[in-house]
Amino acid sequence: MARVADTEPPRRELPEGMREQLELNSVAGLPTFCGRPFLTEPEQLDEWQPDVAIVGAPFDISTTNRPGARFGPRALRAQAYYPSAHHLDLDIEIFENLEVVDYGDAHCPHGLTERSHDNIRARVSEVAGRGIFPVIIGGDHSITWPAATAVADRHGWGNVGIVHFDAHADTADIIDGNLASHGTPMRRLIESGAVLGRHFVQIGLRGYWPPAETFAWMQEQGMRWHLMQEVWERGSAAVITDAIAEALDGADALYLSVDIDVLDPGFAPGTGTPEPGGMNPADLLRAVRQIALDTNLVALDVVEVAPPYDWADTTVNNAHRVVMEVLAALAFRKRNAG
Repeated sequence: MARVADTEPPRRELPEGMREQLELNSVAGLPTFCGRPFLTEPEQLDEWQPDVAIVGAPFDISTTNRPGARFGPRALRAQAYYPSAHHLDLDIEIFENLEVVDYGDAHCPHGLTERSHDNIRARVSEVAGRGIFPVIIGGDHSITWPAATAVADRHGWGNVGIVHFDAHADTADIIDGNLASHGTPMRRLIESGAVLGRHFVQIGLRGYWPPAETFAWMQEQGMRWHLMQEVWERGSAAVITDAIAEALDGADALYLSVDIDVLDPGFAPGTGTPEPGGMNPADLLRAVRQIALDTNLVALDVVEVAPPYDWADTTVNNAHRVVMEVLAALAFRKRNAG
């Protein structure tokens, strides 16, 4: 992972009383992600020089079916069960090896798509531009357009591959007159040149969308995909190995985008466009961990968590653990590299 400086920055002392708060349970204290220190200004990023910064993108007015993903960032911070940060499989204490901060939310004013997307891109740029790993929590999937563009600004347009977990391809040209729908962000990224089609790999597609003509456009761009049928037949481990090689065929950096509806609705009911027949959490969590362990992963987003439709925080907890698996892998790599 890149840093602002070549030397290890000093570990910052937490404000008085905060360390004790972190040792309490998840219902105490300021609801930041896993109770991490809350920063608001770019100058604080320069002072702390963290490895990772959490950025919320509470935007969902581009949703075609059930809105509610604007509440996702708050729920992932406040409602997820957080017992500790010791990852059993990797045997690592995440936050003792990885400096993680919560950089708050991009301002997403009501009804203003363009301004909201501009603010998301700017907020992610403040993180990625400093060599800090951004974790963007949405929000509907339209937020990947500005977020991944900001990452491409840092790592080079056409030089970033994307592995995209989703039930839907999100490659429509226009939906109900909206070019910035949550069903269009991947087409916008490819058309802009921020991400090349041949560096784009999708996993878990299923159901009844997109239509054949959209798949034809995807094929023309060189996109590759692994339908849920293939995941079921071959197993997720084999599919992930292929997807990593495909996404990095000519790209140096990788962006991971996880739409929580890649999971079967039995595991993730709290989402805007549930599609039966999806992945299970055990496979998804191990897949994202493997990607973070084996690639030059430079950014993550987790989107389409809509708490109003959730049951017993099931969706929130699964989405939270996607982030935790990536953080654990980054901590593991940092420790071993040192």
